[in-house]
Amino acid sequence: MTPSGRSSGVVALLTAAALATAAVMTACAPSTSTGAAGGDERTGLLRVWLFREVDNGPKAAVVGKAVAAFAREHRGARVDVTYIPVETRAQRIKAAFNDPRSAPDVIEYGNTDTAGYVRDGGLADVTAEFAAWPEARDTDPAARRSVTVDGKVYGAPLFVGVRALYYRTDVFRELGLRPPRTQAELAETARRIHRERPDLYGLAVGGSYTYGALPFLWANGGALAEKKGRKYTAAIDSEAAKRGITAYTGLFGEHNCPAAKCAQLGGNATVEAFASGRAAMAIGGDFSHRAVENGKAAGRYAVVPLPGAEEGSIAPAFAGGNNIGVLKSSSHRTLAVELMRTLTGKRTQSELFDAMGFLPTYTDVRREAARRQPYVEPFVRTLSAGAAFVPVTPAWAAIDAGQVLPVMFQEIVSGRRSVDAAASAAAKKMNSAFRAAG
Repeated sequence: MTPSGRSSGVVALLTAAALATAAVMTACAPSTSTGAAGGDERTGLLRVWLFREVDNGPKAAVVGKAVAAFAREHRGARVDVTYIPVETRAQRIKAAFNDPRSAPDVIEYGNTDTAGYVRDGGLADVTAEFAAWPEARDTDPAARRSVTVDGKVYGAPLFVGVRALYYRTDVFRELGLRPPRTQAELAETARRIHRERPDLYGLAVGGSYTYGALPFLWANGGALAEKKGRKYTAAIDSEAAKRGITAYTGLFGEHNCPAAKCAQLGGNATVEAFASGRAAMAIGGDFSHRAVENGKAAGRYAVVPLPGAEEGSIAPAFAGGNNIGVLKSSSHRTLAVELMRTLTGKRTQSELFDAMGFLPTYTDVRREAARRQPYVEPFVRTLSAGAAFVPVTPAWAAIDAGQVLPVMFQEIVSGRRSVDAAASAAAKKMNSAFRAAG
């Protein structure tokens, strides 16, 4: 997962000689790197590419502070930070992998991109350095998996994002409802709300909302794929997976969220339906908090973990987020690893939470964040219950880009295919992608 947004572009250029007046400057980063690729120079310029946010100023301020601290500890090292648009990251990072002279030393990347970047030979193996880093011991398991491919570590987690259930407290109070404690109760609650308040979706759902649907699959014992050795085989057509698919697609229809209106909705659209007052419930992320606060639902909602199939259980949520990695081509490997640690360390993650709302990947830092900002607590509980992840393989990028799962959901809710037929077709497409990835 990656953040998205835009700003005017910010470059932080910090030198050891000017630490007292370190500042963030607007400029263009150098387009080429000096020095041979793959070396380990202990002084000189390190270049960093980070994602540009919608409101990038707070992020740049935190990063500038972290870079200044790094430069104080590493005399003779200079750091050049460029904020790149998320929309063009794929082309730009691929070009950097192919041309070490133009490549940065350190990059931010979405955690579902890890396996593909490893296959492309772009990321450095930092397994030993990660294992020797005391702070890494408090990294939550889901975040650790997001930087791990075939048992080796290729970066450090920067933040994690999970989803939970937003609900309208005023609607629930007026109808005498309680927050649902199972997925069956969730479906019944959604139907009752829509029946008594036809102007509201009981629960906003979307046929293109993959990461809102997956908790239903996982909660029912299903899996996207199974791994044997180094190879994946689709499991989306297993009986357990189909129970989860049925539970999710059963939420579409005139009784809750009509397929004609909801089949094409993605995650942002379902959250917008809740924020704008058109839905009584929605599955949204910790990163959706600001959008809801800025909408008509502000002051009239609460959040609880999405329930599982059994009472008292929490549905496993997809653990999205971003990582920081070192490029294999870096001529400053040791410095680049130290900078990666600085940018993803506990202090920086705590400050990024305060500045941007990014959920920390360290369990202790996250607990403290929840104490300062209570809205985080349901998401922390969700992570603590055990989050899940997509198959760690380059094939996932092709599966995701090919809309394999959204097509499956849409075929079912539109009535074009049965659950069995749609899941079987999706499994065939997934297996084709797995074979192509090797």
